[in-house]
Amino acid sequence: MTLLDEESVLRMLAKPVADAFRERFKHFTEPQLEAIPKILAGKNLLLMAPTGTGKTEAALLPILSKMIVEERSPGIKILYITPLRALNRDLLERIDWWAQRLDFKSAVRHGDTAQRERRLQSLEPPDLLITTPETLQVILTGKILRNHLRSVRWVVVDEVHELATDKRGAQLAIGLERLRKITGRDFQRIGLSATIGEPETIARFLVGVGRECEIVKVPVAKTMSFKVLYPEPTDEDKVLAEAIGVFPDVAARLRVIKSLIESHRSTLIFTNTRPLAEILTNRFRVWDEQMQIGIHHGSLSKTMRISTEEALKTGKLAGIVCTSSLELGIDVGRIDLCIQYNSPREVTRLIQRVGRSGHGIGRIAKGVIIAIDSDDVLESVVIARRARQELLEKPEIPMKCYDVLMHQIAGLLIEYGRIKLEEALELFKQTYNFKDLTMEDLKFIVEHMRSLGIADLRGEYISKPRNSRDLYEYYFNNLSMIPEERQYVVINEADNEPVGILDEEFIAEYGEPGTRFILMGKAWEIHHLSGDRVYVAPLPDYEGAIPSWVGEEIPVPYEVAMEVGALRREYRDRLLKGEPREAIARDLASRYDVDESAILRAFKEVEEHIKRGIPVPTDREILVEEAGQHVVLHIHGGLKVNRTIQKLIGYHLSEKIGSPIKGQQDPYRIAFRSGQISIELVLDALREVLENFDDVLRRAIENSTLFKRRLVHVARKMGVIRYEASLVDINLNQLAETLKDTPVHRETLNYTIFHDFDPERARQILEDIVEGRLKVYRWRSPSGEPLPIAKLTLSRFESEGEVSTPERMRRVILSAVRGRLLGEPWL
Repeated sequence: MTLLDEESVLRMLAKPVADAFRERFKHFTEPQLEAIPKILAGKNLLLMAPTGTGKTEAALLPILSKMIVEERSPGIKILYITPLRALNRDLLERIDWWAQRLDFKSAVRHGDTAQRERRLQSLEPPDLLITTPETLQVILTGKILRNHLRSVRWVVVDEVHELATDKRGAQLAIGLERLRKITGRDFQRIGLSATIGEPETIARFLVGVGRECEIVKVPVAKTMSFKVLYPEPTDEDKVLAEAIGVFPDVAARLRVIKSLIESHRSTLIFTNTRPLAEILTNRFRVWDEQMQIGIHHGSLSKTMRISTEEALKTGKLAGIVCTSSLELGIDVGRIDLCIQYNSPREVTRLIQRVGRSGHGIGRIAKGVIIAIDSDDVLESVVIARRARQELLEKPEIPMKCYDVLMHQIAGLLIEYGRIKLEEALELFKQTYNFKDLTMEDLKFIVEHMRSLGIADLRGEYISKPRNSRDLYEYYFNNLSMIPEERQYVVINEADNEPVGILDEEFIAEYGEPGTRFILMGKAWEIHHLSGDRVYVAPLPDYEGAIPSWVGEEIPVPYEVAMEVGALRREYRDRLLKGEPREAIARDLASRYDVDESAILRAFKEVEEHIKRGIPVPTDREILVEEAGQHVVLHIHGGLKVNRTIQKLIGYHLSEKIGSPIKGQQDPYRIAFRSGQISIELVLDALREVLENFDDVLRRAIENSTLFKRRLVHVARKMGVIRYEASLVDINLNQLAETLKDTPVHRETLNYTIFHDFDPERARQILEDIVEGRLKVYRWRSPSGEPLPIAKLTLSRFESEGEVSTPERMRRVILSAVRGRLLGEPWL
């Protein structure tokens, strides 16, 4: 499509908007030139473009242009929805500039908005309201602000990709249909998104069923550069390692990162988990107390996060070690470089993170990945290649979420008192997330609500109960679809100041006086607990201190893992044909834009396999290894596929042999430990589970700690467990047994499979093994020593492996009659 020239686009805008644009900017960006004419034409639009290319102005300028030329009436005209409160803060400053010049009112509304400001918004509603999906749920049920929503004509959803792929998006989708019911007409929807795969899915999510949506996609790869480094220890690194108490390879990585930070003005260092962010920050501070580096993640206090953001913006810090908390567009000033410590796991995540640097037209966003082992190197170069070619993961949208549905039914009852079943079903089916909802599904949830005393079913109508106190309490206590855990404020006894937050799972497991842990890059010791406060004292050293969390793993996609396997296969085949290793490395380094030395080191295990005559696991060949008490399946399946196979085999074998089996997986291997298993048993299990695949997987998941903890979160969201109940007070086995056959159990199972497993691909791999399409090789270690390529997985057993226990061993005496759920919440 040919873009209009800048003068043509300027002439399309109302004169005050065009004049203000000339005052603020010299030129339009490509996203603005493409999007503005389409929005002016009244079309729903999904705009996908790199960070820092003016997406906000691309959406707002045409909307403001239409708004200011029309007759102004009281009420909110524009709803601007963002996923983070911190984005609201930055956004308001940006929009206020336009508001002052174009004479319109803008405001922010979220949980922290002062009471005085709320009253003012009710009395004099802004033309443009910035809010979050959760606060929209409050506004929809408010007596006064709800009326001000009748005039909404435009809705902008910022970072729509971030919302669409979790339950917050499902909540927002229905929230927008509830807004449509209030306005009595369709409003124009504009979604702003980072670059993602299959944008059509996000567009369908944004507008719902039966509405058109244009997509504007601006290529991102040409504005980015990626480099993968695999630091090799030097003699200096060995000295440093001795001085700060780490391994030489860790010291080498620290040295390279420090050098990169010092050669740039401002740097973000991304990690995949909070514990790793804490550990990395701690290691820098042990090495150099004067190093200008901060830390930023979601469990630090809001004050500390804002302080860290400001320190980087003003130059007091040279870098911040962070998690996904800084992936989105929070303003931390101009970033020169983004470092990713470890593989980013996903192409989309790499592009999102590296996109934080190089803001500005014509500037290149620079990203460096620091790999830590051979898996990491190969995975990183594959992800970087796929990023350059914009081969991004397809977004996965959660469908028919029962906890979201229940909450939205409650919202409709608060709004209208009662609503016809057919009318409610029609409203829900208008959304992409609930397009397949049936009347049976709806009645299942309404009956659950009736049993809890928060809804009645009278003929064709769902209605408020006579005493609606529990209904209101349920609705307003569950505004957020983010899994809620109680959080404990950590207080430094020395000055009585808060230093951060610990999650209840950490407290449940480690919350005893004397426990040493790392928070804010420093070591602390728990002295005592009081209510939701943990009183601690600082420690002079880090000996014995544990990280504060176990972060949820980012799943490596199947396609990435398969390409890693294909790389190993190509290297092996070319070596076996007699090609010099240096020539192969030179070719691969050129194709994947990585140092030859890094490639050669990444294939050292492949070379060792060839030297010892051991089959190399690849995308087409599976190796089953037995070493001591361990059996390792080498499958390049990605994390979700391998987790599925691990759960299936672990559960099946534990039932078969009658004793617990510990299992662990990563994207390239599945490992089991038990004195009673062998290669033959595992291979037999691969065939046997196919006979009853779905049932075995369901029982395996229900038997897992992951399922039971998620069950608690869903039970809270569905009113069965009180909001304030602590995880440590709940008997998880008893809860799981009691909630069988309820909507809570069904939702937990469905969402766990959606979020954590890949049954379809796992089944296909097992069928390919059984039917011979995938070659299977066996190898037994004569000494019991595992292959080097397996050691990465096995080293994680003690801290992360999960035990599959036979059901007959875990059954406990429960109440003789489960009966139906009581009207009162559990606990």
